[in-house]
Order: sequence, then C-alpha cells, then structure tokens
Amino acid sequence: MTSSTIEAPRSPRPVARKRRVNWEKWGWLYMRGSGVLLIVLIAAHLFTNLIAGQGGVKAIDFAFVGGKWSNPFWKVWDTLLLWLALIHGSNGMRTIVNDYVSNPKVRKTMLIALLASSVVLLLLGTLVIYTFDPCPAGSLPSDLPSFCPAQ
Repeated sequence: MTSSTIEAPRSPRPVARKRRVNWEKWGWLYMRGSGVLLIVLIAAHLFTNLIAGQGGVKAIDFAFVGGKWSNPFWKVWDTLLLWLALIHGSNGMRTIVNDYVSNPKVRKTMLIALLASSVVLLLLGTLVIYTFDPCPAGSLPSDLPSFCPAQ
C-alpha cells in the first residue's frame, strides 16, 4: 500500500487579505432604514401641511413656508427629509444603472453624472432651507407675510 502525500502549498505564508468595505451591503441597509424613516417623515409632513394646517393645499403659499421655516424644528425636519429622500433616490438610481448599463464607460459616466447632480441638489436645497428669508428688505409691505415687522 502506498501512501499519498499532499503537496506543499505554493506560498509559504498565508496571504493577508485586506478587509474592504462592502458598499452594496451598506447601500442595501441604508435603503431599508431610510425607507422606513421617510415614511414617517413624509406622513408627518403631509399631515402638518395639508390636514392640520387650515385650508389644505390652498393655504400653502410663501407666508406658510416662511412661517414654518421660522421655526428651527421645521428647518431640521425638512433638511432631513431632503437629504434622506435625495440620497435614497440616488442610491436607487445607482442600483438601476449598475444593473442595466453594460458598457463600463457609459456606466461610469452615468454614475458620475448622478453623483454630481445629487451633490448639487443637496447643496442647493440645504442652502435654500437655511438662507430663506420670509421678510426680505426692500419688499413692498403688501407683498410680505403678516408676521413680518413693518418696514
């Protein structure tokens, strides 16, 4: 009876593998978490703007938004809503591009365009929320909301 021998491995030491971040897993988890949070944020947003506010959608005007954004709570609420919704949607679009665009150059171009547009929209949206002035100087008193001081 002959004994069989096992050949020595090619490498004397095991190769250390770098642990990399699994972006697909984190994207999947983000979509689930942000989706649940967005349901709560959007439901409360619609309730406060359309049902609790007097007059429904007809009451939403410049003065309504100005009054709402004069409260820091609503600025943070709307910022969170903007960021979660835009990143959620962008991540979904990224997934669709990765699934259906087979040409690597076209895929990379589309992903860069998606990233650039998302960053621009996040910056502009946040800028609007935090720099919005419901009582701009030099406006006619008849154009200003009722809560603005007389100028």
